[in-house]
Amino acid sequence: MYTADVETLKQKINQLQTEHRDLDDVISRLSQSSAQDQIQLQRLKKRKLYLKDQITILERQLTPDIPA
Repeated sequence: MYTADVETLKQKINQLQTEHRDLDDVISRLSQSSAQDQIQLQRLKKRKLYLKDQITILERQLTPDIPA
């Protein structure tokens, strides 16, 4: 993989991780509030899970394949 590609992947991973952390904070605050919107919470949790999956996929692309 080229250096530019690696840097692009790392930047994308950092961006997704930041969004993931931000969503975690929002979910935490919403779940503690008395006027919980369950549908909104559910959507945020799904988005957070999607981000985690995308982060994992990109991190695997950075890891070289090791032949068995």
